[in-house]
Amino acid sequence: MGTNSKSTHQSYTVAPSTAATLEPSATAAGPEQPGPAEAAQLIADLFNTPFGGPTLQPMAGFEVPPELADPSVAVGGGKARITDEPPAPGEDAWDPPEPLSAAVLDGLDGAEGAAAGGAEMPEEQEEEEDSAEQPLTPVPEAPTTGMAIGEPVLVGGTDFLNSAATLISYDSADGTPREVLLAHVNEEAEEKLLDALALSEGKLVPVEVTKEITGQLELDKQNNLHELVAQAAKSVNHKLKNGIDVPQSTHDKITAAVKAVVTAAHGATADEAAMTGYYMEHLEAIAEKAKIGLGDQTYADGGKLPMVTPYLHTGMATVTEMVPAPVDDTDPGQLSAQLRNASRIDASLDPVTGEVSWDGTSRAHATGKEYAIDMGDGWSAVYRPYSLNEPGKAEFSIRGQLEVHAPAGAGHGPELVARLEQLHLANKPMTASEGEWTYLANNIKAQGLASNPQVKEAMEVARGLEELQVQELFHAHAHEAVGLDEAGLSAFAKKLQLQAAHDVLPKRIAVVRDAVGQAAGFADGAALSASPGYQPTPNRSGGWLTWTRFDVTGNPEAFASAWKGRSLVHGMGGGDITTLFATGVLASTERRAVMGTSKGLGMSEGQDKFSGGANSVFLRVRDTPVDGDGGYGVRIVWDDPAVLMKRSDYYAYNSDHFGALHTAGGKSVSGQTSDPMKIAKFDGGGNEVMFRDGIDLFGAEAPSRVLCGSADNRDKLLKFFADKKITHLAGKPVADIVGI
Repeated sequence: MGTNSKSTHQSYTVAPSTAATLEPSATAAGPEQPGPAEAAQLIADLFNTPFGGPTLQPMAGFEVPPELADPSVAVGGGKARITDEPPAPGEDAWDPPEPLSAAVLDGLDGAEGAAAGGAEMPEEQEEEEDSAEQPLTPVPEAPTTGMAIGEPVLVGGTDFLNSAATLISYDSADGTPREVLLAHVNEEAEEKLLDALALSEGKLVPVEVTKEITGQLELDKQNNLHELVAQAAKSVNHKLKNGIDVPQSTHDKITAAVKAVVTAAHGATADEAAMTGYYMEHLEAIAEKAKIGLGDQTYADGGKLPMVTPYLHTGMATVTEMVPAPVDDTDPGQLSAQLRNASRIDASLDPVTGEVSWDGTSRAHATGKEYAIDMGDGWSAVYRPYSLNEPGKAEFSIRGQLEVHAPAGAGHGPELVARLEQLHLANKPMTASEGEWTYLANNIKAQGLASNPQVKEAMEVARGLEELQVQELFHAHAHEAVGLDEAGLSAFAKKLQLQAAHDVLPKRIAVVRDAVGQAAGFADGAALSASPGYQPTPNRSGGWLTWTRFDVTGNPEAFASAWKGRSLVHGMGGGDITTLFATGVLASTERRAVMGTSKGLGMSEGQDKFSGGANSVFLRVRDTPVDGDGGYGVRIVWDDPAVLMKRSDYYAYNSDHFGALHTAGGKSVSGQTSDPMKIAKFDGGGNEVMFRDGIDLFGAEAPSRVLCGSADNRDKLLKFFADKKITHLAGKPVADIVGI
């Protein structure tokens, strides 16, 4: 049995009332037809309403045909009855229905009727596909060994965040590659993944483990750095809240905190330097707010300084814990899994070559829980579930992370994707039509259209179309399930589910595209898709793929006007400046971990793991900086923010929230926005814009300028580019981009 789940997940089995009809018939007439009550309920269930209750109301411009709305009409026009009358003499008890009638397909302009109407299952053989069904991102046979950013691929369906996965081939000391698939499972898909696992929760065994202990650094405690910075912030907030000018005594508190942090930074280790950098960033924002006051803001709306939480560092300790024992016997098709403390791949990055290596076994510890899964034949997986990693107590950024590990050696690319099926997850490369669905879904989220009544209703209709197609296929092929055991029934039902999703996708896209287009001010979906900003194919950004948003790509003049005189800036937290460019990407904390980058490069890596910000890179909105203004350390500058803001995966705050995605542990999500026009007006000193995974520093997302903070840093970076034979960034010579 899977953990906390049914013996088989609903996506892989038919309804219980229907399953009873799959038993072998006592006669030779074929499988028994569903009873009247069961058939009626199957139809009504498509609209999530009891039989005889109200049907789903259609969206404007879309007419629900009788075959969908009236439970008394047999699906597909076949002889599946909903009355108690027995079949007439000479009439077969089971007559598979015809494909969906033309009436069902009416009203969905722009869809491929044939794609949704057929109820035929694919043959178990390779079929030549037309160009429209070719993968958007072909899966490489063997990812390039040692390439730290890996090879991005898109997987069809909605099981993964942005439908994305990354294939990485780690080098090793013995020269044998270690190939791994990394992905982030959507929370809605977790139940069916867990249903693929067999785990004993009853028997516990003691295991000695090394785990991370999170707390303040001794240097912080000894010098009361957190208390000094927090008191300065509280003092400024108190004056602002009460409309009082900030007195000299408060400025003295800020000065004392700055002196304490600067003193502590002398001779600091890398971890301590990250800590002092974190507090100094807070102090810069505090000093700025004390100087300018609220300005045009109110205290409640962006004027209040964020709470200063302690800088948390992780150290290792060996403890004994009781963990569930692995099971000896599993249900058919289930995979043996063991619950253990969460961990990450402990890889190493060569700072000179930028290549990554891993021995295939070493793990770095994380705060939380994960399943170690045996997939057989030398294959394995690691999954960190949402359900066992509670926000505020476990690292939020690990929730949903999945690793699939191939046996040692090269050439496993396609099988790494195909093996996802063992976990009950989508396992086919994404096609162009599936890509448009992902593009629309991302734009709905990014532009805040999910609550739009028309879009909301269109999504309901789209779900109903797929459910209808599942039932159509079931009725046509239920006789094929006769005699199958539980594992066979699960595979059969999954096949129906996947085929239904494939068949009906063009219609779902047509319905949702129309609604999104009208919600965004277009006449309909056709007008939206014909607009220059509509770009339903992904762009590569380092080792991942990004999708654009048409409200930015389609309105360049309005965007440029809103962002005039403003830039996006990333300040380097610590480390060698060339390390930042060794891999060619500005990567998030979580991405840096699997790339083997050393810790301490980020300002608040420990806090970001718990807030959720560790899955993103942080930039700030600033008035366009001037070369040579000095004193601010290394800064990467995008003077054309549209290069990044056309992406659909960012969110932002006008103050420092550690990129929070939840409120557990005292975090705040108040003021979160993904509106690029609002973000352009950010004026908070600690404002932050978070981009998922990272940014490609050498490709289409390359920065306009790199301000090195000193002549030594500039010369070091120019030599690095020369040694790498990198002559241009963003179409300009590197000598024109690298400044002080």
